[in-house]
Amino acid sequence: MSLRIVVSSVSSDAHMWNLVYLQLLLEEAGHEVTNLGVCPPDGTVMDACRGADRPDLLVLSTVNGHGHLDGLRLIRALRRDAELAALPVVIGGKLGVRGADAEEGRRLLDAGFDAVFNESDQSAGRTLAAFGDFLAGLAQAAAVREPLVAGAPR
Repeated sequence: MSLRIVVSSVSSDAHMWNLVYLQLLLEEAGHEVTNLGVCPPDGTVMDACRGADRPDLLVLSTVNGHGHLDGLRLIRALRRDAELAALPVVIGGKLGVRGADAEEGRRLLDAGFDAVFNESDQSAGRTLAAFGDFLAGLAQAAAVREPLVAGAPR
């Protein structure tokens, strides 16, 4: 099943290549992607996730090492918002300026992220495989939730 996915950096991250890579990777897998680009204010990210075209997933990617700060602030705002509280949200990339910090990843999960893909936790190939597994599980869950179309065979 195809997912609707919003891809974005965090508010302080001006790196675009990671977002383009994710967009191409996700589109090649058959998903519909909206790329918000670099340095979006938290409100812009939240607004892109509201309404009738609400995505199935928000993917935050960061390269500058401030994901543990900006991501924490954004996920807390998302989880406080009644319309967005249940939206699946993941974050990945370079989450801290000091390298891999398991505690930062744990704080992000505890704050409400559904998954954290810390670039220093494992090789890039294993990180992409874990992200792919997460997407497959989310797509499978979304397929179960799909409403039946009147007259369509089961």
